[in-house]
Amino acid sequence: MKKDRGLKSVILIFFLAVLAVGLYYRLSNKSVGKSEEEVPVKVTEIQRVLSRNLTTSYPPTPKEVVKYFSEITQCFYNEKIESDEELEKLADQMLLLYDTELVNYKTHDDYMVDLKSDIAFYNANGYTISSFAPSASTDVETFEEDGFEWARLWCMYTIKSGKYYKQLNEVFILRKDENSHWKIYGWEEVDG
Repeated sequence: MKKDRGLKSVILIFFLAVLAVGLYYRLSNKSVGKSEEEVPVKVTEIQRVLSRNLTTSYPPTPKEVVKYFSEITQCFYNEKIESDEELEKLADQMLLLYDTELVNYKTHDDYMVDLKSDIAFYNANGYTISSFAPSASTDVETFEEDGFEWARLWCMYTIKSGKYYKQLNEVFILRKDENSHWKIYGWEEVDG
């Protein structure tokens, strides 16, 4: 009988030890799951666009350049820009997509004044860019002229104002620079 009692005691102690280890393991893993390191951080669209390093990750094709240009443009007109510094960073990122001739067309200060004016106009009229669609890669026209490689492509923008939508078609001209990067030389609105 004493043997049974001793055996029951050993089994009870073993069971309690396993239970204690299991409880400790569960509680320690539960607290790790709620640590601050694992809390998801929401990245704004502006932060996402600004996170691209154009020195090491420049868009490889004319279509990708226009796509990134359009993403920055959406940030200008659709997102809440928190500070002049944030606007300046977006503008600087945009200027990195421009051909040197286009960049030299205006001073940086004049560019910023015009940009702020455009943003104020869009905001005052309730305009946003709801979507954009650059030409398919197969529809990009490339040609050589004056010793440079050029590309022409279209991008359709959908502008929203209240419950109304308007289609805006732009044709972009890009020129390949000395680093083989496609840079925006200019663009204009076209019909149809």
